[in-house]
Amino acid sequence: METNLKTIKKQLCSNKLKNNVIIIIKKKNFMTFFFLSIILKILVLTVPLLLGVAFLVLAERKVLASMQRRKGPNVVGIFGIFQPIADGLKLVVKEPVLPSSANLVIFLFAPVLTFLLSQVAWAVIPFGDGLVLADLNVGLLYLFAVSSLGVYGIITAGWSSNSKYAFLGSLRSAAQMVSYEVSIGLILITVLLCTGSLNLSEVVKAQTHIWFCVPLFPLLIMFFISCLAETNRAPFDLPEAEAELVAGYNVEYSSMGFALFFLGEYANMIVMGSLCTLFFLGGWLPPFDFVIFHWIPGIFWFGFKVTFFLFSFIWVRAAFPRYRYDQLMRLGWKVLLPLSLAWVVLVSGILLSFDYLP
Repeated sequence: METNLKTIKKQLCSNKLKNNVIIIIKKKNFMTFFFLSIILKILVLTVPLLLGVAFLVLAERKVLASMQRRKGPNVVGIFGIFQPIADGLKLVVKEPVLPSSANLVIFLFAPVLTFLLSQVAWAVIPFGDGLVLADLNVGLLYLFAVSSLGVYGIITAGWSSNSKYAFLGSLRSAAQMVSYEVSIGLILITVLLCTGSLNLSEVVKAQTHIWFCVPLFPLLIMFFISCLAETNRAPFDLPEAEAELVAGYNVEYSSMGFALFFLGEYANMIVMGSLCTLFFLGGWLPPFDFVIFHWIPGIFWFGFKVTFFLFSFIWVRAAFPRYRYDQLMRLGWKVLLPLSLAWVVLVSGILLSFDYLP
């Protein structure tokens, strides 16, 4: 009897061990699958984005050329289609020149930070119904936090270069971005009052009957101007004013450091175009509620609208001269800020009066 009991106990112990081992293996397999799926999702999002950035540079050069009655890039490939790839390869193979007086750790980290923040913002942007990496309930706050952190990459680049031109450029950039973030925040509060949610998918769904660009058209114009200033684009490209500051905060950068700043700037342009689309042009929704329009996938409508805003960015660069620094600050603090605050009061008053609050 005793021997039988011992053998039964041994069998039970071995079975428990086997079960535990199987559970551990299953957990490990699940974790590896989970992490691999996350990495795959990130790659599916970032690789097309980087290609989009490359061809946005080409599109900008082509559009600017046609507006100035030139040909633009037309040597590398058909219609110069491989020009951005050639430029990228040139920057990759160049020798990185490190200034002797620079703070090297921060100097090398600054472009990486700028590039990473421009990529991280895409996690919460919905391309279609359910086509989003992380559908956060506080997606709008997340975007605002990420765009605020973008200042650090630029100001550390200017400071660590140990060059007065770079430092002055970075100070200008930081002041400019902080100034226009205030008006962007107030404009987004007005949009939130109309939707009642911080979730970007819910913001789009609230525009099913009418896009916000119709009742809030002045806000769209103000938001677009603030986006130009936030991304340091013409006519607000004061940090890179080559007339007085050589090349702005990235004057000491070459090869891959310069390439990362370049990629970050254009990726931020696409992010801002996407935000204009989500908040005012109904995201992935078609322009009219016709059956034929619903046959086209939502991601294509989203792409068309973002492309329209990116074209507007380029058109503004071709059409308008650069602002003086004092004019830039006056526009931000004395024009856009009071107007956006007035719109918050007006919209909230109308919504309360007619009981339209969501």
